Amino acid sequence: MKPSRRQQVRERAGHRCEYCRLPQALVSPLGFHVEHIVPKKHDGSDQVENLALASYFCNLHKGPNLTGIDPRSGRIVPLFHPRQQRWPNHFRWDGPMLVGRTASGRATVRVLAINLPHRVRVRQRLMEAGLFHV
Repeated sequence: MKPSRRQQVRERAGHRCEYCRLPQALVSPLGFHVEHIVPKKHDGSDQVENLALASYFCNLHKGPNLTGIDPRSGRIVPLFHPRQQRWPNHFRWDGPMLVGRTASGRATVRVLAINLPHRVRVRQRLMEAGLFHV
């Protein structure tokens, strides 16, 4: 993938993970990943419309998944799609905990393991330092 395309994705995302919203500069010395929303193994393309900026942990847990199980209904639902859906419609913050508002939001929080204790602690510390605003 061309460096210019990667930079375009980073800038579009405001240098924040498009799933957990953490700022890249504060949490990742390794840099965030430009990930395929629809993975290549599912015929996803390298077109900018199929790319999102993701933290290392969000991308690691998302892997090739396109769906997850909504913990409320037990149904299989699509994961949040940053190009087709609006983040605030699917998620809200409860302090450092990310809460899914919709079935897709809840499944995304679960599959991407966004509320693992160590991830919540990082967000809490950043909030206390005034570096992460919800």
